Amino acid sequence: MRVHRYLLKTGISRTPEFERKGLATHAVNVGTKCGHDCLYCSTGAVLRMHPSFRDCGENPFAFGYAIVDPNTPERVAKDAARIQERGLVQLCTLTDAWAPEAQEHRLGRRCLEGILRQPGWMVRILTKNAAVLEDFDVIERYRDRVLVGLSITGTPDQEEALNVIEPHASPVRERMGALREAHARGLRTYGMLCPILPGIAADANQVDELVQFVCECEAEEIFAEPVNPQGRGLILMEEALAERGYCGPTLAVAAARRQIHWSRYVASLIGHVQSSVRRFHDIKKLRFLLYPSRLRNEDLATIRRDDAGVVWLGKKG
Repeated sequence: MRVHRYLLKTGISRTPEFERKGLATHAVNVGTKCGHDCLYCSTGAVLRMHPSFRDCGENPFAFGYAIVDPNTPERVAKDAARIQERGLVQLCTLTDAWAPEAQEHRLGRRCLEGILRQPGWMVRILTKNAAVLEDFDVIERYRDRVLVGLSITGTPDQEEALNVIEPHASPVRERMGALREAHARGLRTYGMLCPILPGIAADANQVDELVQFVCECEAEEIFAEPVNPQGRGLILMEEALAERGYCGPTLAVAAARRQIHWSRYVASLIGHVQSSVRRFHDIKKLRFLLYPSRLRNEDLATIRRDDAGVVWLGKKG
């Protein structure tokens, strides 16, 4: 993993898109490329024009490197004191403050401390790394103002396939263990089932297992979403899974590359998630994040007939 240090300009910024999703009013990011290297990641597409890629000599759509700013916590602390209109900060929205290159500089911990020292702020943690456990002592001091979430993208029986797709993230069992520990310590938790991948976590039994797990951790909300069909993410997943011999997931991901199958997968997935949340939790706590532009009319109509918990996003939302 090539790790580049790059000085960014922002600390805490407003995030209208994540506010529409119901996730946060403000965002913090500790770099522009995360070392977890998840094959479906869309951050490169979102930030492709950022000068950090050109200055570091890297392709925003490539893998095997990270771009991180070790000075982020200082800017975050200044912004936390300066900004008068305070709200809920997501740490992070585009990169991961507990990825390996961020851990080296204790960025997650230092950002948490910089924000929470100032009254009026809340923090939503989102990470794919169980290293967040090491900072539970900080969170315990501000337990009413922090929501802990680890992205759970599949069930433990699919861990080997997930390790191909999310090569440098913590194994899903470790992420689940970290969320269980947060609950055991009395910390506030939420469920982040994002993305729920075709062939790996999208059938009814797998969805039930994921929803039951976050309910056991007393998740205050449950966020879910399908995999993004745009860009090369599905192609990269299909190639990597096929190379390692995961036939079932390979076929499901390959099918999802076609609009008709992706649309059906999304409509089916929403139905499974709604059914599971209704049985094990409260449908009012579901936030299924949906950009409907690639849905076929018949699937869109099916979803609209019962869109409980669906957060409609994008121009067609």
